Amino acid sequence: MTLRVGLSAVIVAVIDGAPHVLATRGSGDSPDGLPFGPFDPESHRTFELGLRDWVSAQTGFDIGYVEQLYTFGDRGRELPTARLDDNSPEERVISVGYLALTPEATEIGAFDAVWRDWYRFFPFEDHREGPPEIIERDIAPALRDWAEKGDTTPARQERWVRACLAFGLEGRSWIEERVLERYELLYEARLVPEAARDEGQPLTAPLGARHTGTPMRSDHRRILATAMARLRGKLKYRPVIFELMPDAFTLSALQEAVEGILGLRLHKQNFRRALDKSGFVEGLGSFETATGGRPAERFRFKREILSRKAISGIQTPQKRTET
Repeated sequence: MTLRVGLSAVIVAVIDGAPHVLATRGSGDSPDGLPFGPFDPESHRTFELGLRDWVSAQTGFDIGYVEQLYTFGDRGRELPTARLDDNSPEERVISVGYLALTPEATEIGAFDAVWRDWYRFFPFEDHREGPPEIIERDIAPALRDWAEKGDTTPARQERWVRACLAFGLEGRSWIEERVLERYELLYEARLVPEAARDEGQPLTAPLGARHTGTPMRSDHRRILATAMARLRGKLKYRPVIFELMPDAFTLSALQEAVEGILGLRLHKQNFRRALDKSGFVEGLGSFETATGGRPAERFRFKREILSRKAISGIQTPQKRTET
């Protein structure tokens, strides 16, 4: 058996307060995917250099901050709609996934790529205006039906408990980092189009893309879910949010970016008090006037602080949801 290595990139930028990912456009009936290409050991000294070359070639975009996510190696993961040539039974393709962050959504109209709001692929993950109605109205009943199809009473109970924990049902808390867990549960329940496709069926799902998200090529939505979970968790213990901000920004824009990544609203006063204590930012003495209200001071990230002391992430005090 021949083993080939592919490289996938989840490139994230914040556009108007909403997190976007760089997607390569599908052709014909093929859905969008992530920038993805083979690793060439002859010309690429490292996986990361190979990734940077492929992203530049496919999108015309040079990525900045990069970290490795995970290695995806399920059998048949590149069939039938891979960016690489379809692999034969004698060939196995694995993909090394990367998360990349950029403060600028560079114009890429001349290339076969486009910026997509990541909630297009995961609409149930956006709780900025409260829990989406589609969870209680559509997803929860579908998961209940799936749970009831378990072979035994314990199996049925176990399925439903997993659904409640993942989606915050029956009084459980919504945990924003469980993006991958939620997607894989929907896949197991055959509620996302990729589950049907991977069984050789048409790319359709019982609830439709409006409820469970727009499908992606190959296992790219699983890779995106992994990246979303990583970034949501990491910004709480490392100041990676500033890799998504321009050199000068307002505190409102910073909060909006954090809220966009988490899919949650934050308590404004508590967020700013925590930010003041962190020492991460300093005022520039200049003001943003195009805010629709009082001029807002511009700030910068004190990047030099990273070399002075152990650094934690941004505190994310959530705004209470009114009931």
